[in-house]
Amino acid sequence: MTKLLFLALVGVVACRWWTGQWPWVIWARLRGDDGAAKARNLLGVSRDAGRAEIIAAHKRLIVQVHPDKGGDVRLVHEANAARDLLLAGLAGELPKG
Repeated sequence: MTKLLFLALVGVVACRWWTGQWPWVIWARLRGDDGAAKARNLLGVSRDAGRAEIIAAHKRLIVQVHPDKGGDVRLVHEANAARDLLLAGLAGELPKG
C-alpha cells in the first residue's frame, strides 16, 4: 500500500513538473469543468460560438439583467465574467484557476 501511494505521489509530481499543471486541473479541463460550459449556458451560446456571437449574447443578457431594468448587479458581474472567460478562450489564453 505504501509503495502504491509513493508511486501515485511521484506520478503527480512528475505530471506537475512535465506539464506545469496538476493532474486534476488537466482532467477538469478535459472534462470541460473549467467554467466555460457554465459560461456558455449563462450566455446561451454554443460550443463553437465566435467572438461576434458571444458579444451579441452578452449584450442581450445585460439588457435583461441590468439594475436599471430591475435586475441585479451580481448577475451583471456574472455575465461580464462569462463573456471574458469565453473571449479569453477564443484568444488561446488559458483561464486562470
